[in-house]
Amino acid sequence: MDSREYRNCMGRFATGVTVVTCKTDNQHHGITANSFTSVSLDPPLVLVSVDRKAKAAQHLHTKPFTVNILASHQEDVAMHFAGRPKEQEPFSWTEGEHSVRFEESLAFIECTPWAEYDGGDHIIFVGKVENFEYQDKDALIYYSGKFTSLVSQASLENVSK
Repeated sequence: MDSREYRNCMGRFATGVTVVTCKTDNQHHGITANSFTSVSLDPPLVLVSVDRKAKAAQHLHTKPFTVNILASHQEDVAMHFAGRPKEQEPFSWTEGEHSVRFEESLAFIECTPWAEYDGGDHIIFVGKVENFEYQDKDALIYYSGKFTSLVSQASLENVSK
């Protein structure tokens, strides 16, 4: 199988964009990830899949983490944690109850470690949701190798007024 073509095929599935963050020894870490989903409502569980070669895979091992779902204006944040860091960080860190997160995200989901699984060239981290919050803003979306946005219902209602 041609892995590049397989990747292109999978890119036809539009996803939200997240940055998974954690803290180790007072150092803040993050990685951009679109491989994220809810697993269970009872107990509340989510999963993120991280490339084994990524530094974040080591940092997430047995650490609480936060999934920051990005708003449409946070493309710079996504790029910063996707390996193209900005000289000045395009976000502000906030200490959560269990992990660090960003102030202006569309939503955040704080998790404690639940399980880790072998996912081939990735590690699948499952977290138990301990705290979350969300806002009505436009979402950042990744489709076919490009960022775009998804307009929220609140934005549509404001336009129609």
